[in-house]
Amino acid sequence: MGAYALEGKKVWVAGHRGMVGSAIVRRLGREGCEVITASRSEVDLKDQATVRAFVERTRPNAVFLAAAKVGGILANDTYPADFLYDNLMIEANIIEASHRFGVEKLLFLGSSCIYPKMAPQPIIEDSLLTGPLEPTNEWYAVAKIAGIKLAQAYRRQHGSDFISAMPTNLYGPGDNFDLNSSHVMPALIRKAHEAKLRGDKEIVMWGTGTPRREFLHVDDCADACVLLMKAYSDDTHVNVGSGDDVTILELTRTVCDVVGFTGEIVHDLSKPDGTPRKLMSADRLRALGWAPSIPLREGISASYRWFLENQGALRAAS
Repeated sequence: MGAYALEGKKVWVAGHRGMVGSAIVRRLGREGCEVITASRSEVDLKDQATVRAFVERTRPNAVFLAAAKVGGILANDTYPADFLYDNLMIEANIIEASHRFGVEKLLFLGSSCIYPKMAPQPIIEDSLLTGPLEPTNEWYAVAKIAGIKLAQAYRRQHGSDFISAMPTNLYGPGDNFDLNSSHVMPALIRKAHEAKLRGDKEIVMWGTGTPRREFLHVDDCADACVLLMKAYSDDTHVNVGSGDDVTILELTRTVCDVVGFTGEIVHDLSKPDGTPRKLMSADRLRALGWAPSIPLREGISASYRWFLENQGALRAAS
């Protein structure tokens, strides 16, 4: 199975309202294809019959499976059954219906939490299933691992051209800025913004600030996913990351600088640091000729602009 052309094709983006799904929809605007979407009220992705009926009716040629139930550590810990069941159902229904109704190509999107907690750094794709998972989000991770394996199984048993991609920490337009459930980047942007508005003299950061984390702008992720859909066809999932990481302290300084918060950064050493480093190997994706195009500072500025433009809507939703 060689290069796959998207031009003139019907392409279903499942999860088009999410941060990644909406970025993929934006990116597909340059591909000359017809994008198919379905809202939650139209199609309950957890219901097999509904998903089958939708795929049979719309007959997509290609599918980006970006739909998932997502949340932070607290949500994962509080609702383990929801995270495991909902994600298993969503991916199984879409993958099975795609095979049943002749979808030519499918890309399943996972998450970097699929890897063992103590995987050697940078994490290569072959680290999958070599050790215990991070306990705080293992329910979500197990569901995503099952999705990778299901795509592989359909490829092996039926010759389906189904592939998987594992993005790193993503940020950008459509991010979750709710301080109770957001990830580190949007939480920092909001905290720095609110500290600036209040005229605070300092901002408090958890831990020492030495752990290193990798970040990728969601539009870069969407670009990589479209490239994989067109150019990649193999059993093994592909890491989608920047190949670089920064310390949490460096990230905090950059965010404060972009937002215009000039106070001090103070460490709360009673709070945990978390994993010292989480960087994924980008070699497999680089070998396909892809590299990110949005530098971290520029991406943070764009994220902050989006946050400022959407604050009213974000407050109404929370």
